[in-house]
Amino acid sequence: MTHHLKGKKILLGVTGSIAAYKVALLTRLLVKSGAEVRIIMTPAATTFITPLTLSTLSKHPVWTEVSTEESWNNHVKLGLWADAFVIAPLTATTLGKLANGIADNIVVVVYLSARCPVFFAPAMDADMWLHPSVQQNVQQLQAFGNHLIPVAHGELASGLFGEGRMAEPEQIVALLNDFWAHRTDFAGKQILITAGPTYEPIDPVRFIGNRSSGKMGIAIAEAAAQRGATVTLLLGPVKTQPSHSSIQVIPVHTAQEMYEAALQHFPKCDIAILAAAVADYRPANPAPEKIKRTSDALSIELIPNPDIAATLGRQKRSNQYIVGFALESTDEENNAKLKLEKKNFDLIVLNSLKNPGAGFDHATNQITIIGKGNKLVKFELKPKIAVAEDILDAIADLLGLSH
Repeated sequence: MTHHLKGKKILLGVTGSIAAYKVALLTRLLVKSGAEVRIIMTPAATTFITPLTLSTLSKHPVWTEVSTEESWNNHVKLGLWADAFVIAPLTATTLGKLANGIADNIVVVVYLSARCPVFFAPAMDADMWLHPSVQQNVQQLQAFGNHLIPVAHGELASGLFGEGRMAEPEQIVALLNDFWAHRTDFAGKQILITAGPTYEPIDPVRFIGNRSSGKMGIAIAEAAAQRGATVTLLLGPVKTQPSHSSIQVIPVHTAQEMYEAALQHFPKCDIAILAAAVADYRPANPAPEKIKRTSDALSIELIPNPDIAATLGRQKRSNQYIVGFALESTDEENNAKLKLEKKNFDLIVLNSLKNPGAGFDHATNQITIIGKGNKLVKFELKPKIAVAEDILDAIADLLGLSH
């Protein structure tokens, strides 16, 4: 196996589970793979494996407290130092704290300041693992963009058999290796992404808009940047912003502004991913002052906005690729296929308004990806960060990139 972990900075967070004994082997395997390993532990974790053991194996001091009698330890910098933060084993207790921002141990404190990919390997008894509150917390971490290391099935500390065992160290190392194996498949690629809604002014106060949160487009931008792409994000008015420092964010408000920005940046891009929910119409004559309420009915004349997707589809060169989105409520697949052809897309991502948990303002999404020749792949409901990876994998396949 090629060691893509060589030179990587891995921060391990250990919490109070019997599975903590496995961290000794995990540390050895990571160091053997060429990674630099630093370790933090909750006080409860030290009852299962000693900091001395792990500091010896990692060749670095192990921290268990945010502060000591001697000094305040600035562990925020650890979350900024790391290329990946792996929390293994993760107990139900610390899982709940991570999901809700309860920063009363060093692992949570560092997690809240981390700017790197976070992987978490739960470990608990089967009944605990299957409890709705635990599953909700797992889904919350995934919605934050963190990566679940799946639990294994087998004998548990209680003597029962079932799900809840922490993944074996070899599996965790293999997963991290695979993660970086395709982190660079988009290196050298310029990707233009549109995301969020557009707001079309009626007057200085009111607008016509939609419920798009921009979460899907932002997730794609984050994932593409992680995989080595140079990303330009045309972002409508949304509450969230991408955290990856290399993403160039260009804020826009109206469809016209997004159209002009897209025309400016499209010629230099290799791939355009049009995830924005652009208003099809805008008020013909926005009022210069706030419209006062009267007893009369109010009519607003709407005129078409420029069609960003169709315009870029016409301008597309043979070495450029466009991925579009379709949000449909009736005859979904046929409408998406028609849009794929009409707009000259290479792929189209279909969302159905009928799928619960998918679409606007959800942390999850359920998509179907349709390619030329009506090649169709359906996916299950997933956190949007996982959906973003599926979309990028489909683009990588289209371009013949290894991932």
